[in-house]
Amino acid sequence: MLGEYRITGRGAAEIAASVERAVGAGELQPGQLLPSMRELADQLGVNPNTVAAAYRTLRERGVIETAGRRGSRVRPKPATTGREQLRVEVPPGGRDLSTGNPDPALLPRLAPALAAAAERSDGRPVLYGDDPVDAGLARVARAELDADGVPAGPLAVTSGSLDAVERLLAAHLRPGDTVAVEDPGWGSLLDLVPALGLHTAPVGVDDDGPRPDELRRALESGARAVIVTDRAQNPTGASLTATRARALRAVLRDHPETLLVEDDHGHGIVDLPLHPLAGSTRHWAFARSAAKAYGPDLRLAVLTGDPVTVDRVRGRQRLGPGWVSLLLQRTVAHLWTHGAVDRAAVAQSYRARRTGLVDALAERGVVAHGRSGMNVWVPVPDETAAVARLVQAGWAVAPGARFRLASPQGIRVTVSPLAEEDIAPLADAVAAAVRPSPARAYG
Repeated sequence: MLGEYRITGRGAAEIAASVERAVGAGELQPGQLLPSMRELADQLGVNPNTVAAAYRTLRERGVIETAGRRGSRVRPKPATTGREQLRVEVPPGGRDLSTGNPDPALLPRLAPALAAAAERSDGRPVLYGDDPVDAGLARVARAELDADGVPAGPLAVTSGSLDAVERLLAAHLRPGDTVAVEDPGWGSLLDLVPALGLHTAPVGVDDDGPRPDELRRALESGARAVIVTDRAQNPTGASLTATRARALRAVLRDHPETLLVEDDHGHGIVDLPLHPLAGSTRHWAFARSAAKAYGPDLRLAVLTGDPVTVDRVRGRQRLGPGWVSLLLQRTVAHLWTHGAVDRAAVAQSYRARRTGLVDALAERGVVAHGRSGMNVWVPVPDETAAVARLVQAGWAVAPGARFRLASPQGIRVTVSPLAEEDIAPLADAVAAAVRPSPARAYG
């Protein structure tokens, strides 16, 4: 059953650590069946309750899953084997379209904003006990949230949107709870949920966002939280329409105790209007990241939500890092208020590359998706073969396995590095890569 690997340990913590080490080292493979609790207890000479406690710990950490009488298995995508490890080597002289990074040419210069923030800090250094949210950042963020129809609520600042999601889930849920997530969806999030000891319930996505019938099914099956990307969904580029948002709000109102988390990381790079879901449930949170518009290294997101939820996040922050650097907050506030990013021009630039590729693929008979943001999603019959063929042609794209739970196969193409003259040759290469291999005849 386990090949050459032998699970060791006398206590529950030791047994769990032995399994987790083996998964991390690749000695236990995803999907591999583990011994029954009684069988392993006999092998180790311990009480079955000890093994049961070890398996419970492993389930809570997202390392294994248990299906009743069918036993326990290493999870297909355990938290110890992050999706980012599914990397594609860029061939010499090739183009890397797999990263999901913004175009550096569209990011603002940080030196003036950092200098202004540093000068202010020189005049009055930040000390313990100061307000953890910069007043200037709060003013500009709240004004834009109001303009976008996000309900009023207190503000917090986190180290990016994934940090916000982690704190929100930890504040409201217990290990073993289920979170409804977009499928395909953000790979880092799909790794984070099981790492917190939570289960994922996949919700299908089309160009307009999560499908209401699938969200309803997940919530009726017991999901206690749902995470929705409003615009520039990664990897599909989906963006909530007004009609879809109304349908999703109706579903959420039927489940008022659900924790709703919205991620608007497309703010500043998307020219489609926001249709927030916030306020449809008793507990909600809305995160707006600076990464795509101002640069990933700023590691900053503004978070608002109902008072209880935001208070829990801020309270947990106080027990850990305390606050996100006020120097960075003031830098982002300066960028935001001084028009460092021409949002219309940035959105148009990404739209031209994205729609150019989608249209070129359509001319070649290939369906692709990308309503907003910097990525295009191409459904394929065999993503491994498609990725390999594109690498041979000089193009590195991201395999859909980074982003999928139960959804069909696909590849993600980041358009940020593309110039206009790249569109046609890339479309030719993708069209050739997704076609089935010609059948061979043998005499």
